[in-house]
Amino acid sequence: MTPGRIAGMTEFRDRGPIRRLWPWAAALLLVLPNPGLCSDGVWSSGLEWFQPRLGGQITARGSVSDPPRDSLFAPVGTERHHDAGFDARLKGEFTLAPTVDLELHYELVGLTGETWRDGRELGRLYPGLGDAVALGPRPISDRRRLFDLTKVIDEGDDGILYHRLDRCAVTWKDQGTLVRLGRQAVTWGHGFLFNPMDLLNPFAPTDIERDYKVGDDMAFFQHPFGAGGDLQLVLAPRRHPDSGKIAADQSSLGGKYHFAVGTLETDLMAARHYEDVILGIGNVGYLGRAAWRLDVTWTIPDADTGESDYLALVANLDTSWVWLDRNWYGLLEFYYNGLGDDDYGRSIREERIAERFERGELFTLGRFYLGATLQVELHPLLNFYLTAIANLEDPSGILQPRLLWDATESLRLTLGANLYWGGPETEYGGFEIGNTGLTQRPAPSVYAWLSWYF
Repeated sequence: MTPGRIAGMTEFRDRGPIRRLWPWAAALLLVLPNPGLCSDGVWSSGLEWFQPRLGGQITARGSVSDPPRDSLFAPVGTERHHDAGFDARLKGEFTLAPTVDLELHYELVGLTGETWRDGRELGRLYPGLGDAVALGPRPISDRRRLFDLTKVIDEGDDGILYHRLDRCAVTWKDQGTLVRLGRQAVTWGHGFLFNPMDLLNPFAPTDIERDYKVGDDMAFFQHPFGAGGDLQLVLAPRRHPDSGKIAADQSSLGGKYHFAVGTLETDLMAARHYEDVILGIGNVGYLGRAAWRLDVTWTIPDADTGESDYLALVANLDTSWVWLDRNWYGLLEFYYNGLGDDDYGRSIREERIAERFERGELFTLGRFYLGATLQVELHPLLNFYLTAIANLEDPSGILQPRLLWDATESLRLTLGANLYWGGPETEYGGFEIGNTGLTQRPAPSVYAWLSWYF
């Protein structure tokens, strides 16, 4: 889940009756039975111009975490947390005309458990703290988006059940030119764990499930130039979280030009993102059998904010090989965060840091990081992964071992853990938050996910 405040689920929920009905209408459209089901299993509407392609997935999740005695949850108890949840995604792609497509993704999500319960209690005890730190799982919020396509069905201390549209976009394409309007996902940049060029709903470096990015309401344009080159433009209007009105200083407007010279590929990016101007350059090349990538961004805050310019950089190298009759894959990635600071307890409460955490675009507090991923195919249906991320200055870090078993063609089981290491006053080992008397220290956890694809 991406960060978002619970209040955002309800504050602008009543933007209009049509908007409130959209999630229900989309779900009905996706699952509506029709006697035109063909013998080959492909759903037919009976209209040549309206041929849907339907699918989706359902994932059940369970986890156990063990908050340390001096963790953030200390004021409400540090007993072991047992949590559960599910999310169901129904997908539909519809050809409306030879050059026009419609994409719809409907989500139904449920969360429950002690982490949710204690997080709500902490939020009541320490109002505003949730802007800077995670007080448990957070549902996706549409409070900043152009359209409110999320509706809370039920919410309480025991959990939450909500549904939403994560994709709702119309695409026109012709001879390589593409225009897409509506809720969609756009990814820029070449980082695997860290990705400073990815401005719109990037994944956190610790996210291990990356099937779908959270969608945003935007307009997207793409036009090809030459062999392998293209220009992309994106406009994502957003609402002010307090007034609910569309605001330029809450929106994003950017462009990226991609071109290749020989085997070297280059991206040039310029964007106005919230109140920042962001310039970026990215490269992809090859070193023997390995591929390397380098992205650099320079952020220029609005002069009225009084903030300083800062640099962000990610560089990685990955390759695959065969050893002991098994397929292996390895990734090594370095990340520099120009917003980083040694005083984590103070910086996490700074407005510019807290805002970026709350918006889901900043995930670290330090400056220098090294990440690595190792994958080995133990069996064609069983893969082991190990991801490690380390703050090089503390030092401290996280280890994420996991097993993925494709039990059948449509059923996958994931077993994994999140293990943290580091001494006192380190980012992953734990640090005191300002003068609150609270310690931000992540809890080690184990989890199991069962996903069914259809």
